[in-house]
Amino acid sequence: MNHDTYPDDYIRAILRECRTIAMVGASANWNRPSYFAMKYLQEKGYRIIPVNPSAAGQEILGEKVYAALSEIPVKVDMVDCFRPAEAIPPIAAAAIAIGARVLWMQLGIRNDEAAAMAEAAGLKVVMNRCPKIEYGRLSGEIGWMGVNTRVISSKRLKKV
Repeated sequence: MNHDTYPDDYIRAILRECRTIAMVGASANWNRPSYFAMKYLQEKGYRIIPVNPSAAGQEILGEKVYAALSEIPVKVDMVDCFRPAEAIPPIAAAAIAIGARVLWMQLGIRNDEAAAMAEAAGLKVVMNRCPKIEYGRLSGEIGWMGVNTRVISSKRLKKV
């Protein structure tokens, strides 16, 4: 798999087939990206299970927070990572151990070692993308804003 670009059909299939998502690094802080990604995906019918050791036992958006992937008592389809790139290999190993089908790394996160490990175990991998943004882009929800270029960035354009 070329992890610099993903065919729309690849992303679309993942979003269609995965219904339960473990969000590693989920935050209870309403203004953090993980919080509004979790809220959006819940509104689209996904079950999002937050994983955050510092908030274990609490609730985020009505879901119990777990300290580790291994503690989640239900089958997880996708592991969505809101953690730095260097923290991804052990998350990939845990995703493999729990039988997840997809390892997804958020915008700005890329770890080729973890991707290779996950793919060798049969998982699909997405890096440097957000399922919230991809869902909106592929469903046409954000098309009305003129955002369907396949590239979304928060970086300012350079002045000419």
